[in-house]
Amino acid sequence: MSEIRWGVLGNANIARKCVLPALNKSNNGCVVALATRSPETAQSLAAEHGIARVYDDYQKLLDDPAIDAVYIPLPNHLHRPWTLKALTAGKHVLCEKPLAMNSAEAEQMAAAAGRADRLLMEAFMYRFHPRSRKIKALVSQGAIGKVHSVRCAFCFKMDDSVLQTGNNYRLDNQMGGGALMDVGCYGVSLARWLLGQEPVRVQAQAVYDDNGIDLHVAGILQFADGALATIEAGFITALQQTYSVTGSHGAIDVPHDAFIPWEKETVFTVRRVDDGTGQEHTIAGVDEYRCMVEHFSATLLNNTELDFAIQDSIANMRVIEALARSARSGCCEQPV
Repeated sequence: MSEIRWGVLGNANIARKCVLPALNKSNNGCVVALATRSPETAQSLAAEHGIARVYDDYQKLLDDPAIDAVYIPLPNHLHRPWTLKALTAGKHVLCEKPLAMNSAEAEQMAAAAGRADRLLMEAFMYRFHPRSRKIKALVSQGAIGKVHSVRCAFCFKMDDSVLQTGNNYRLDNQMGGGALMDVGCYGVSLARWLLGQEPVRVQAQAVYDDNGIDLHVAGILQFADGALATIEAGFITALQQTYSVTGSHGAIDVPHDAFIPWEKETVFTVRRVDDGTGQEHTIAGVDEYRCMVEHFSATLLNNTELDFAIQDSIANMRVIEALARSARSGCCEQPV
């Protein structure tokens, strides 16, 4: 087999704008089928990307023997059921973040993948960008000394009419909505990845709408070695998509394209311990979604290990759950 044959469940924005183009630009995969409950609206998309088959039912796609792997960009509450069905059908699965509604669901999905002997990976594309990899390497090599803090914010402003009507899956509790799940998951993932450890306790505060959806969340993660991470996520402020890592000998700062820089040239700044300006480093533009799907396909083709095991995603869900509990209780919580 020279390439992985992909199917996509659903016609979500993230699939249309990011992952479908990435799959078809990839050097080791192609999209052969798309499933959508409104196939008439997907015909032009299928033609644009050379997708041979458009199914009007997700299960029909899973039953297609010509498909090796599926990408699932469905709303959060549908991640577990359709991942389980895909694994049962013998497909490998790349599932959008957050992996599940909670850690219990994530554990069930991981167990099913193990029984089926199929790959399951959460689509945290930012970890595959060369800038992210370079920063991780610098931190791991001690370039800024012992890391004491990670500060991360991922916020954007939803349209006021949407906030008022609640007419968006991000504002629906039953669909796994809320800022913490939608964009806060990035900050939790980043802090755990850069620090290379799990938090021992967390604390959070949140602003909720009338339906109990968290619109703005700020959280603190405390790690066993004394490091702290601050996480901010929200739907009601101006754009914030940035992070910094501060250590005993210096700091690394990333501007407002920290997680989704698209394909433009990116930068980050490394500062010495007493330097307020620092040295700017430039990374050539790439498609991080393409990097992600090529890694997944290469793992299948070469029978190697994923860079990010599914246990990492389960641990991320546990921290998200603890932050959500803390925001409700007003107390420190432990990820369990």
